[in-house]
Amino acid sequence: MILYRVSLAFLLCSVTYFSNAQESASKPTLNVSGEVTKPLALTVEDLIKMKSVNVNMKDKAGKEHRYRGVDLEEILMMAGVTMDKQLRGENLSKYLIVKCTDGYKILFSLAELDSSFTNHSITLAYESDGKPITDGTGPFRLVVPGEKKAARSARQVVSMIVKSAKE
Repeated sequence: MILYRVSLAFLLCSVTYFSNAQESASKPTLNVSGEVTKPLALTVEDLIKMKSVNVNMKDKAGKEHRYRGVDLEEILMMAGVTMDKQLRGENLSKYLIVKCTDGYKILFSLAELDSSFTNHSITLAYESDGKPITDGTGPFRLVVPGEKKAARSARQVVSMIVKSAKE
């Protein structure tokens, strides 16, 4: 009888452990890698815990949406990307490639993302109009306001890779 209870308790603990492991493994993640000192794998929950920003941007039809997310510069600094005073000389040849689930890729120089170089701010959004971004466009969306074309405001962002342009 004691062996049965121990086995049953072990079975219940195992089911709970594997259930939680599968749940966390199935959560969408944004990976930040490449020339970083601390590679990241961020979930929506991780981003919600960070300092949030709100930004408005119109869609292709001209309808304005309010996005909530995290300033991309903050994410890059968390990953240990060369920014601010270190972004000079050779480091000015570094860039960020943003990849989306559908194969879409966007490129930014690090200087475009650094507030010591520009007044523009780029947001990695996880909410649109007060709701989580879903319906095949999320859970992460890059919001790049102020550009004439919205081509770099990408949806379904899954990874960001920092590289250096070397000849």
